[in-house]
Amino acid sequence: MHFRLTKIHSIRVKLIISLIAVSLFIGLISLTVGGKLLYQSVIDEANNRVRQDLNVARLIYEERINAVRLALEVIASNHEYSGKGSAAGLLAVAESVDQLSDRLKLDFSGITDARGQVISGSATTAREISAPGPLHPLAGHTLEKRQTVTGTLVMDRDQLMAESPSMADRADITIRSSGKADGAPAHRETSGLTVGAAVPIVVDGSIAAVLYGGFLLNRDTTIVDKIGATVFKNEVYKGRNVGTATIFYKDLRIATSVKDPSGKRALGTLASPQVARHVLEKGEKWTDRARVLDDWTITAYEPIADIAGKRVGMLYVGVLEAKYSDIRRRAIVVFGGITLAGVIIAIALEWLFAGRIMRPVSNLIRASAEISSGNFSPNIGTISRGDIGQLQKKFLIMAGALKEREERQRAESETRLIQSEKQASVGKLAAGVAHEINNPLTAVLTFTHLILRRKDLPAEVRSDLETVAAQTERVRGIVKSLLDFSRQTEISTETVNINSLVEDSVGLMKNQALIKDVHLSFKGEAGLPALTLDRNQFQSVLINMIINALDATPSAGKIEIRTTRADHNDAPGVEIRIADNGSGISPEHMDQLFDPFFTTKAVGKGTGLGLAVSAGIIQRHGGTINVRSRLESGTTFTIWLPRQQVKASAPPAGSREKS
Repeated sequence: MHFRLTKIHSIRVKLIISLIAVSLFIGLISLTVGGKLLYQSVIDEANNRVRQDLNVARLIYEERINAVRLALEVIASNHEYSGKGSAAGLLAVAESVDQLSDRLKLDFSGITDARGQVISGSATTAREISAPGPLHPLAGHTLEKRQTVTGTLVMDRDQLMAESPSMADRADITIRSSGKADGAPAHRETSGLTVGAAVPIVVDGSIAAVLYGGFLLNRDTTIVDKIGATVFKNEVYKGRNVGTATIFYKDLRIATSVKDPSGKRALGTLASPQVARHVLEKGEKWTDRARVLDDWTITAYEPIADIAGKRVGMLYVGVLEAKYSDIRRRAIVVFGGITLAGVIIAIALEWLFAGRIMRPVSNLIRASAEISSGNFSPNIGTISRGDIGQLQKKFLIMAGALKEREERQRAESETRLIQSEKQASVGKLAAGVAHEINNPLTAVLTFTHLILRRKDLPAEVRSDLETVAAQTERVRGIVKSLLDFSRQTEISTETVNINSLVEDSVGLMKNQALIKDVHLSFKGEAGLPALTLDRNQFQSVLINMIINALDATPSAGKIEIRTTRADHNDAPGVEIRIADNGSGISPEHMDQLFDPFFTTKAVGKGTGLGLAVSAGIIQRHGGTINVRSRLESGTTFTIWLPRQQVKASAPPAGSREKS
């Protein structure tokens, strides 16, 4: 009795411990999966936000340029410019440009003659009009294109000095080079990134002068601060700006709201080489998590191109990851607390109900001992409801059927032995069938080649024998392909002219098409690249497709086969389309079309392996197969093959597209 109570107590403890372990495990899994999903959703939201913020930043950047363009166009269109460049006419325009420069606080502005030489600009006065200056780069683009030019322009130190020495000083930025030895000379950037516009003044169909103006972006905070105010509302989190913006000249920060550890704007710092390569060299946008100085940030970059289309800089916006990380952390803490509370409640309930659960279990333990003593009709007490009751009933059934089970097990063992022998026989039969098929095929092929060695054969007989040999080889290839479907053997490739291969396959099926009165045609695009294929396997694919099309096409129908160049996921290749105007495929069959052993043909008319084997061959060649069909309108199979073979790792599959 003491032993029995100890045993029951042990089972109860084990049950409680097991239930606690399950509860903790489920809670841990829920917390882990929920945390990951929450983290991913937060990161996705941050990425979406920063991409949208980058679009707004681009609009603000372009708005600054357009403001200059609109103002200059108003001046150019409202002044009556006469006298072909008279001092009086130039003076009036120059005064308007000066007023515009004061109003918009332009860093440089002026007017050039029809040759692009500055005759009034930031470094000149209206009284110096008679002393032309150098060719201005903005005006040069306008004169070259003979229209208004706007955008970004890089000006070197000499050009900046020609405008204003103060501009040259502003553009001069010391590059903060990490790892620079003490006392080493500092690297400097003296060129300036500018934005502006140049507008021609046209008189009698000819450009008489050019108005220009713009801003120097080096050390200019107007754009980046406007982005911060407009996009990020100057939001601050834990003493740091949530959103930051930067304008880069090449990979150098020349205008930024990013702060260094000392609290100053991080002018002269560099973007990471990875970002610079991606944005400046490839010309692509970049959106990813990155470390900006000391803060992890969700960043977005896009290239800035100058007037000539050359990538000269980058526009950046970023949001502080810490804010999103803290949101995620708080949510995980709340979620973890809820999970832990649920686990604690579950443990308490498990302890309370364990006794009730174990009472009928203890009766079953006692009954088990009686059964082991030979009593197959033990008393297990009152039958409970629920799963325990089902267990008790099953226990009684088990106790009453032990002898029957032993006999049944003996009979089942005999049955399994017979079944194993049957399966072995089926395996031997399959091997024998393959052997018996290949042996006569080998004999036919051997004797055909022996006859072909004769020199006295007529040309017509030799041609027919060569056809026999080729088709016998193809039959052997078909037998091999059925085995390949399950074994996925390596393909034997060679360089193949795809048009010649399709034309040969169509030629083999011409007679069958004539018998059924179906017009079978082929049109191949000239100059297609040679492909690396297993010729026999792929010819079996083409013939299988044509046979399927013939089966689906009524008399007087038509089957068209075309080959064209086609790219798939940026990979060059060739596309083969086999289209018929037959009965089409039912929508409910489309998802099963490439399943092995699926066929809509009558019993004995098809195995259902043709399309599955074909899809596997195409997959192993690195290609794809798609089907579009409409009932009573026909079906089109499209096969795409790459120029260079790609070894497939996925199982054969075809994508279906219903039209």
